[in-house]
Amino acid sequence: MGMLSLPGFLSCGKKKDFSLTNEKDAHSSDSDENLERGNWSNKGDYLLSMVGYAVGLGNVWRFPYLTYQNGGGAFLIPYTLMLALAGLPLFFMECSLGQFASLGPISIWRILPLFQGVGITMVIISTFVTIYYNVIIAYALYYLFASFQKVLPWSDCFSWADEFCSKTRIVSDCNTTLHGETIHANYSVITSNNLTCINGTINYKPVQFPSEQYWNKVALQRSSGLDETGRIVWYLALCLLLSWMIVGAALFKGIKSSGKVVYFTALFPYVILLILLVRGATLEGALDGIEYYIGRQSNITKLMEAEVWKDAATQIFYSLSVAWGGLVALSSYNKFHNNCYSDAILVCVTNCATSIFAGFAIFSILGHMAFVSERPVSEVVDSGFDLAFVAYPEALSKLPVSPLWSFLFFFMLLLLGLDSQFATIETLTTTIQDIYPKVMKKLRTPVTLGLCTLLFFLGLICVTQAGIYWVNLIDHFCAGWGILIAAVLEIIGIVYIYGGNRFIEDIEMMIGKKSCLFWLWWRMCWFFITPVLLMAILVWSLITFSPPSYGSVLYPTWGTALGWCMIIFCVIWIPIVAIVKILKAEGNLVQRIVSCCRPAANWGPYLECHRGERYSHIVDPEKKKEYEITTVSAFVY
Repeated sequence: MGMLSLPGFLSCGKKKDFSLTNEKDAHSSDSDENLERGNWSNKGDYLLSMVGYAVGLGNVWRFPYLTYQNGGGAFLIPYTLMLALAGLPLFFMECSLGQFASLGPISIWRILPLFQGVGITMVIISTFVTIYYNVIIAYALYYLFASFQKVLPWSDCFSWADEFCSKTRIVSDCNTTLHGETIHANYSVITSNNLTCINGTINYKPVQFPSEQYWNKVALQRSSGLDETGRIVWYLALCLLLSWMIVGAALFKGIKSSGKVVYFTALFPYVILLILLVRGATLEGALDGIEYYIGRQSNITKLMEAEVWKDAATQIFYSLSVAWGGLVALSSYNKFHNNCYSDAILVCVTNCATSIFAGFAIFSILGHMAFVSERPVSEVVDSGFDLAFVAYPEALSKLPVSPLWSFLFFFMLLLLGLDSQFATIETLTTTIQDIYPKVMKKLRTPVTLGLCTLLFFLGLICVTQAGIYWVNLIDHFCAGWGILIAAVLEIIGIVYIYGGNRFIEDIEMMIGKKSCLFWLWWRMCWFFITPVLLMAILVWSLITFSPPSYGSVLYPTWGTALGWCMIIFCVIWIPIVAIVKILKAEGNLVQRIVSCCRPAANWGPYLECHRGERYSHIVDPEKKKEYEITTVSAFVY
């Protein structure tokens, strides 16, 4: 009898399969280091998935607006500092955490069982966000299809428009000179008497541009408020279904399929941004837009305002997608000795450079719009939905061959949204895999498609006539404080309870021994600077809280209460799980708490060959049972 190969939990890489069923998981391949969970096919799959996850719609529709609003080019100073002090330390921590234990955002809390509720909070928030995020992708799909027309439907006031729709500003009244006296009169009186308005005295009627009315009246069929749900907008529902079908198709084999799709969805937006920038730079007025973006002379005095620093910190925090669970989930499929340090720096720098680059593409064309409509740039600049679906489409409609530019822009939004959505759904499926590994091994595709179907039905409320109010409500509450609370507890738990130095030793097991000087910066950030900054942002957000609104529409009291219920539902699991863990522990209260603050017995690298002396004591009950069964099978074989 020859030497027997040990089972997967005791080995790395290829091995002979002694399982009785000899089933093969489509999520893994023979070349994987971790045959049970699977690994990325190559480094490029992982990096592009991370870039696609981090680079999203906020890079295009929020960062440029914040830059112009907060001192132009001067805003890049606090933005870069916040990247170094808050964004990168958290990003590196989560990537290292996921790669070290090869576990998703809930199971990773074997590191600190008392805080496992933090992982549950991350997953629930990601679920809420993925429901409405795909609705935004559905909006982009609708506009994409609407661009396949010779004349863009929002380029003029067509049959759907009302009397307030106008492509140009309409003068209401002004001051003029009549018989040597200055009088104030309606514009109709002035024109009928061949008079002229005195500069600086002109008042304009409140009008809406065609793109604004098209967005509200046609695309959304927007109701008067959250109270008026109305009917499901059928074409948005179909676009939502299509977007979920795309997500399901890309993820049916997990990271093996999504890792290939992101080569297109993560890279092609850069091609489109470059095309839009080149086109925008050749237009009249483009320079005015760019100067407005970075400032003719950057306003350094803005750096004295606390609001500017808060905006820089929140933008970095949200744009890097830290504390959502996705970074842990995606990194958990890395090979153990992958250099997660260089990966973190590369992805973070790429994300921030993309934001700056997108600003030039956006503002060059908005500058041209201001030039054509004879308005200051400040009147055409906006952020969020109004930039993506009102201001920018209005600007594109004024270009020659406008359907082409409109198609490219909304195709870019679609791709930016999709690869972020891929990673969020992978976060959810990774969580399910960690809890029910045998189910996911056999039924990964049905589970993924079933999850997408469930989320589609949950999202139907967001494509009713009141849908935009629901999207805004979830975004206002769930994507704000819940993530900040999770991030604060995450860094406090790992650095102060598990031990920052102990965590550094874990990282060195993966990337090799580093000097004390190398870790000096990370220790400063993890132990002090980053937690303080996150706490400051959280407190600031609570102090400056304002009830949700969409434009001029205020939410009913029950809507605000529902928002509070959503955020409570997200974070309530943190104390609930902590209490349950303490109750299940043994000893008196202090002993139970201390016990729950220690890593679980099965915490450590997933594969035994990576555990070394530090984690040689680990015996996973499930894997021990698998070993016994497999050994018997091997002898029979």
